[in-house]
Parts: sequence; C-alpha cells; structure tokens
Amino acid sequence: MSTLFEKLGGEGAVDAAVDIFYRKVLADDSINQFFDNTDMEAQHAKQKSFLTMAFGGPNNYTGTDMRNAHAPLVARGLNEDHFNAVAGHLQSTLEELNVPADLVAEVMTIAGSTKDDVLNR
Repeated sequence: MSTLFEKLGGEGAVDAAVDIFYRKVLADDSINQFFDNTDMEAQHAKQKSFLTMAFGGPNNYTGTDMRNAHAPLVARGLNEDHFNAVAGHLQSTLEELNVPADLVAEVMTIAGSTKDDVLNR
C-alpha cells in the first residue's frame, strides 16, 4: 500500500509544491505580513519536512509543534480568514501541479485538521 507521500510523487513533488505554495503566499497581501521576519529558506525546509511526515513519508521533522509555532502569529492577529487563505493557496498549488482531485481532497483534510492548533483554539 502506498502512502499519500508516494502517491503525490515523493520528495520531488513535495519540494515543487512547497516552492510554488510559498510564492503564492508571499504574493498575497492579506497574509504575507506574517512572514516579514521569517527566514524563508529555513521555512521552506521545515514545511517540506513537515509535509513529508504528515503525508506518510520519512519523519525527519524536528520543528516546533503547530500550536507553539503559530502562537506568536495568533498574537499578531492570525485568524480563520488567514488560515483559509493559506489553505486556498495549498489547494490551488496542488491543482496547478495536476494532482488528482481525490489526493487534493486528502491533503486538504490533513490541512484542515491542523486549524485548531494553528489558531490556538
């Protein structure tokens, strides 16, 4: 049985998706302010590692848990509208990469499951 990570195309696919995803996020004036003081090279690496783990690939993620990692952003006003904008960029990235709809739905279910932790609820 293949993992979602394998079905998506493995490391190369995750790398491509993260790169496109952050281009979209950083171009979005409704959310890009949350990345003003972020080392984007390190952020890309953390996101690739996290998504690889979340999709059933090798677990090399050593970052902070979602709740603690996003707490400073929540203090700066991060809310559900921002979360939904980021999720929308993830979905459009996957669609741009021609990921099959059933796999996009699976990814979006995983992304949605993080909402309460990201928003510290």
